[in-house]
Amino acid sequence: MAKQTLRFEIISADRVVYSDDVDVVVAPGVVGELAVLPNHAPLMTVLQIGELRVKKDGQEVALFTNGGFLEVNQNKVLVLSDSAERAEDIDLTRAEAAKKRAEERLKHLAPDMDLARAEAALKRAMTRVNIGGRRKKGVSVHPAHSS
Repeated sequence: MAKQTLRFEIISADRVVYSDDVDVVVAPGVVGELAVLPNHAPLMTVLQIGELRVKKDGQEVALFTNGGFLEVNQNKVLVLSDSAERAEDIDLTRAEAAKKRAEERLKHLAPDMDLARAEAALKRAMTRVNIGGRRKKGVSVHPAHSS
């Protein structure tokens, strides 16, 4: 019997970030991680800022997503996000600078500052640093864990 896969695409506002046939997609849902395998029931959900992982042929690819929407239908997983990037495309220096700026803003909170927005900026920066940092250490693409 032929191995079943999912067609996966993650699209940001300006480009297709990743598109391929994969074995499993693990996405940062708003209530926790969501794993999608072949023949998953149709689904539409909101994603939070986080790491999206794609497994294919024993390898795992990490991607950053700035939230968005995930749709599953007929063995196709589509993610639409304002911004997303592959681990190897993350500029770690830029991400670390954004993290420091966000931490400073929260440390010196102005009375008219939008706290939720400042916290989201810090979460985005921290997530990008974590994903990009693992890539720099050579582990953004690694053997998938077998279950």
